[in-house]
Amino acid sequence: MENTDKEKSKLDEELLGTILSSKSLSGDTGLEEGAHSLRKNGCSIELRSTPNVRIERKTDHPGINVYVKDGAPLEFVHVPVIITKGGFDDVVYNDFHVGKNAHVIIVAGCGIHNDDDCNAQHDGIHRFFLDEGADAQYVENHYGEGTGTGERILNPETDVQLGKSATLRMEMVQIKGVDSTVRTTNAELGEKATLLVTEKIMTTGKQTAKTIFNVKLNGKDSKCQVTSRSYAIDDSKQTFVSNVEGNAKCFAHVECDAIIRDHGKVTSEPAITANDVDASMIHEAQIGKIAGEQLTKLMTLGLTEKQAEQEIINGFLA
Repeated sequence: MENTDKEKSKLDEELLGTILSSKSLSGDTGLEEGAHSLRKNGCSIELRSTPNVRIERKTDHPGINVYVKDGAPLEFVHVPVIITKGGFDDVVYNDFHVGKNAHVIIVAGCGIHNDDDCNAQHDGIHRFFLDEGADAQYVENHYGEGTGTGERILNPETDVQLGKSATLRMEMVQIKGVDSTVRTTNAELGEKATLLVTEKIMTTGKQTAKTIFNVKLNGKDSKCQVTSRSYAIDDSKQTFVSNVEGNAKCFAHVECDAIIRDHGKVTSEPAITANDVDASMIHEAQIGKIAGEQLTKLMTLGLTEKQAEQEIINGFLA
């Protein structure tokens, strides 16, 4: 008999282990310690606050409010979601309020295991409000698996408001197994605010992925850097869309770097708009196949062509 939605099984632990792991983090204590919220199949099954981080369930929507105290030292907050059945459509609204000069690392993400013939879908709407001088890192891993014919669908939306001198670093990774995704990020930056985004996506089969970045640099000396790395193979398709506006003296750099194989397709649609004479805006896009000389070099070291290609992809998406 299947575990209830209020319990954790071995499958749950495996999904959590996949979506909570990140090469960019050190000192992460996981769910065992620190503030966290765990959601499974539409139900909140664990919730824990700490002296510096308060987590409350919303009363008007499914989801949580997270409050990080002013001046909080380094805090870890985990907010994973797992889905273990098909025929399920989950929508969650999470708001993060990071106080003045607080420092926090937020680890999120969703893992879907679908052995059914019906789709399993999760749409996460996350809003970030960073006060003056706040420093936050947000890590979001998406992963899908299962033997069913039903799709694994993830549509994350992230809305960001950065106060004066606030910094947000976002690492958003689609590991594998996601059949369809539309990933939307909207951000507005205040004076001297900084937004750094790294996105990594891999698609296979007939999977589709679309990423949309809408960024407004409204404050003087605000900065934004978006780096998207993607790998599309088989018959999969990816689209990268960026709309970046410089409304004051600011700097923005948007980079889309993609590798395609087989019948994979990647489209980059950049739009940068300078509405201030002192706005500096740069967009770069590069799409192509793995260079033959890269494969040859690795194969001379004893790797097969398939192994060499995998090593290149691992390095590209690392």
